Amino acid sequence: MQKSSHAAFGDLLIVALVSATIGLAFGSLSWGLVIGLSIWCALQIRQIEKLRNWLHQSDTTPPESQGHWGEIFDDLARLQKRHKTKTKQLKEIIVRFQQSSSALSDAFVIIDNHNNLEWWNLSADRLLGLKASADRGKPVMNLLRDPRFVRYYRKGNYEDPLQLPSPVLNETILQYQITEFGFGDRLLVARDITQLVRLEQTRQDFVANASHELRTPLTVISGYLETFLDQELSKPIARAMTQMQIQAHRMENLVSDLLLLSRLEASQHIADENPINIHRMLRTIVHDAEILAADKGHTITWEADEEYDLLGQPQELHSAFSNLVFNAVRYSPERGQIDIRWWMDQQGGHFSVKDNGLGIESIHLSRLTERFYRVDEGRSSSTGGTGLGLAIVKHALYRHGARLTIESQPGKGSLFSCHFPVEMLTKIAKS
Repeated sequence: MQKSSHAAFGDLLIVALVSATIGLAFGSLSWGLVIGLSIWCALQIRQIEKLRNWLHQSDTTPPESQGHWGEIFDDLARLQKRHKTKTKQLKEIIVRFQQSSSALSDAFVIIDNHNNLEWWNLSADRLLGLKASADRGKPVMNLLRDPRFVRYYRKGNYEDPLQLPSPVLNETILQYQITEFGFGDRLLVARDITQLVRLEQTRQDFVANASHELRTPLTVISGYLETFLDQELSKPIARAMTQMQIQAHRMENLVSDLLLLSRLEASQHIADENPINIHRMLRTIVHDAEILAADKGHTITWEADEEYDLLGQPQELHSAFSNLVFNAVRYSPERGQIDIRWWMDQQGGHFSVKDNGLGIESIHLSRLTERFYRVDEGRSSSTGGTGLGLAIVKHALYRHGARLTIESQPGKGSLFSCHFPVEMLTKIAKS
């Protein structure tokens, strides 16, 4: 193209010189230049018209031309050929992608930056009930109207998948996962996890039934142990009976936690939302914590926002909050400082428990909410913990659309925080 521009400049210079020479021969330099340059301009306009007609016809054969215009036509023809080759390759890739995605059992939906449906595969028709003839270009939230999906879609944080029933297939459970790409576009993947849910339900039912069946023999054992300990016994037998009673009580706590965890796992969402008096709940938890910490001399402080309470299930959140507070009491050395706080900001409501205890190494933090995971086996056994407390906290929070964060450093204590979305807050009515 640079060569063509030089050739065009050379042609213009030759035309000007020839025109000037002819003009001088006839005694008028200016008229010679005007006529010569006018003819040159007319020829250029003719070539431009050829170019325009060729581009409009999309013909692969460039028009015949000489000089720099011939070079331009040849360069554009080569570019056009490369462009068509690229376009053909891209079309083949798109067709293969559509064919391969249509063969997948998972639903794939592409959503544009205006939240409108742009494309989806055949599985999306079956699992989500989308119809290509009627739904293309419509807002996704007009077609997938479940309030839980709408909240999940709008919050913009898609780290954790969402599990919901299919909008069109009875007894089919879908797992939604959204990934952002491009400039505000989204890829929605819906996977049928009905079989996995049924297997998990079988496991939960087994744990719940086994735990429930253990309650009766444990109650009988604890009753007889209490009766025996009321009698005059020799020291070795009394010591053995006392240890048996402690372990029986620990098993009762384990069974209770297993039953609670099974109930929490049975559903990902709470059935109904009730206003919870956070002040009253924290007062009760702190009172129980002070009794638990009576022999350790802990200092326990608490403060709560006076304008906002929570919506949710009181029993579940009481269990979650008390687990965090009681863990701080159990695992903090004597005369520790424990700070409990409830507050709100633009992101939502927050409950935190901070202690200045032994702390936890970073390699353990990501696994603390696993069932029966213990940082220190000996220390956990001595405190009487079941290893299910943080798993209960995690599932109780998840059912309320909340999440748990953990910050800890060895020798500097730990900070456990529960973060609730704005929609779970309610203003305290002023009397």
